[in-house]
Amino acid sequence: MANAKFSKDTYLYWYELMQRMRKFEEKAGQLYGMQKIRGFCHLYIGQEAVAAGIMSAIRPEDSIITAYRDHGLALAKGMSANECMAELYGKATGCTKGKGGSMHFFSKEHKFFGGHGIVGAQIPLGAGIAFGEQYNGTDNVCICMFGDGAARQGALHETYNMAMLWKLPVIFICENNEYAMGTSVERTSNVHDIVKLGLAYDMPSAQVDGMSAEAVHDAIEEAVDRARSGAGPTFLEIKTYRYKGHSMSDPAKYRSKEEVEEYKQKDPVEVVRRLILEREYATEAQLDEIDGGIKAEIDECVRFAEESPFPSDEELLRDIYAQEDYPFITD
Repeated sequence: MANAKFSKDTYLYWYELMQRMRKFEEKAGQLYGMQKIRGFCHLYIGQEAVAAGIMSAIRPEDSIITAYRDHGLALAKGMSANECMAELYGKATGCTKGKGGSMHFFSKEHKFFGGHGIVGAQIPLGAGIAFGEQYNGTDNVCICMFGDGAARQGALHETYNMAMLWKLPVIFICENNEYAMGTSVERTSNVHDIVKLGLAYDMPSAQVDGMSAEAVHDAIEEAVDRARSGAGPTFLEIKTYRYKGHSMSDPAKYRSKEEVEEYKQKDPVEVVRRLILEREYATEAQLDEIDGGIKAEIDECVRFAEESPFPSDEELLRDIYAQEDYPFITD
């Protein structure tokens, strides 16, 4: 739903950002089918409004940490399509030098701390990042994201207790896309409203429409203000939907075509595009020009990845231990 508080510039920012994520992921899926990309690959298609609403409500100094469905969020945080695509190819020019792959994007520069393959591992790490900000006396916050499957991990409860006890500046976000791999929430928990998990710790908690960038922005803005003021964490269950399978190996036969089509009627990219046209924030030609620029960017990142070298054999033992602690590891 359109909200008058958001400007033309915000809607155009959301549109370009969501299109960049969408087109990157569509290309990644195509390249995976061509066996240019190997291993695990989890696409963000359908969930773009979550990333868009977060980015318009936080500052560059704020951190994001997430699970293995990380490509879209990495792009949203400012990482280049070149370094992201090169990482998918396993090339030395990738964001983790070709050694992390799809599930382990990382950028210290952009304060994007993964990309984590272990389910729920990023939840305590997110609280740790927030503790670091609190300890250093900044007013930066950490956005800690996970899926509905990770909400079953015991580490979540230990982390929530500690985060509330110390009033850490962290916003916990469950991107509830309805299915933990191939199993619905209804089949994995007696608590179908995941938002209730925060109530046991008196943590401010809310459910959010994840197909609406406006709704996500509003919820994040409120949570960020709370964290910056020293009032502690927030838990948001953001209800979203992935249009593709859990990973590239998932045919998604556990849900009906009708269900997918119902959610596609709320496609966040198309919703924002229609609103921009209805409000005359841009013409079809202007939006097509944005699309063309993104297509060129994606084509270029594929060329960059194709032409980049693989890591050298010498890279095998690098980035495992801290260099100063293990001087026998040389450059």
